[in-house]
Amino acid sequence: MAKATPSHTHTVSGWAAHDSSGKITPYTFKRRENGVDDVTIRILYCGICHTDLHYVKNDWGITMYPVVPGHEIIGVITKVGSNVKGFKEGDRAGVGCLAATCLDCEYCRSDQENYCQQLQFTYNGIFWDGSVTYGGYSTMIVADHRYVVHVPENLRMEGAAPLLCAGITVFSPMKDHGLVESGGKRIGVVGLGGLGHVAVKFGKAFGHHVTVISRSAGKEWEAKNRLGADEFLVSSDQEQMEAGKRTLDFVLDTVSGEHSLLPILELLKVNGTLFIVGAPNEPLQLPAFPLIFGKRTVKGGIIGGIRETQEMLDLCGKHDITCDVELIRPHQINQALDRLASNNVRYRFVIDIASASSSPL
Repeated sequence: MAKATPSHTHTVSGWAAHDSSGKITPYTFKRRENGVDDVTIRILYCGICHTDLHYVKNDWGITMYPVVPGHEIIGVITKVGSNVKGFKEGDRAGVGCLAATCLDCEYCRSDQENYCQQLQFTYNGIFWDGSVTYGGYSTMIVADHRYVVHVPENLRMEGAAPLLCAGITVFSPMKDHGLVESGGKRIGVVGLGGLGHVAVKFGKAFGHHVTVISRSAGKEWEAKNRLGADEFLVSSDQEQMEAGKRTLDFVLDTVSGEHSLLPILELLKVNGTLFIVGAPNEPLQLPAFPLIFGKRTVKGGIIGGIRETQEMLDLCGKHDITCDVELIRPHQINQALDRLASNNVRYRFVIDIASASSSPL
């Protein structure tokens, strides 16, 4: 594994949680000096992911306090290392979930570094030099260029930020199943939240017939009229779900709450695939009969590699796809996290980091 041994550090302003109360407060900390393989990025926007909420409250029992969350980072490059090719000062750049991998396993060599067993995340990870990683709730970041992507010039930067997590999370399974700009399939999206609304946009941009499956009947207008979905099924309506049996080639399940897979599996045609990207805290029951009698497949996955993330962003630039966001200032982070905990957001919060100087927490 490559090592980084900086001799100098930067003092950085950010926002951190210091205990399991999850309360975010201003925090000053150190980042490494820009190394030969690094780029330094002045952060302009950072999305708030549901994962941030889990980490600040130590829901998974792995948080290293103080934790500076944020892995949906968009900004402008201010410095590049001598080994860096393809990036220059002034470029719009993004940093997602990945901070370091081994660079040499079969997954790293095949552009699937997101499955590297030595993967370290952008925050609450351990970098090559042994330091704890801090995320995008801060004014700048130093990142190895191998985990940095270009942001197309035509995309709104605040709307592009959540693409670095929510976007790639739903794009990667579509790519795996030949659904990128191929058209003509019938696909389903379970849940119309931060991930689901992007999946609908991708599905329509790539030429597919898109059905949204949601427990909230009130989201039908939004799904069809704002996002362009073709059909809407209320998951608790047995008549609707019965009518939808064996109509879909592929279903993307984005729901992180406990829910039944049986009625969703029955929506798939023979040889159809259910791909799970939501992460419920409790195990999901997997019924055997709809698999056996429908020759169906159930899969799961996390984010995507850097090459795939760049491909996604380039296609978002081509189709003018961004996330629907609520822009907040740093002093509103705690309020946003509270609203996120009750699923009260359309569809992602994004922090206007550049406003920090005039917006104390």
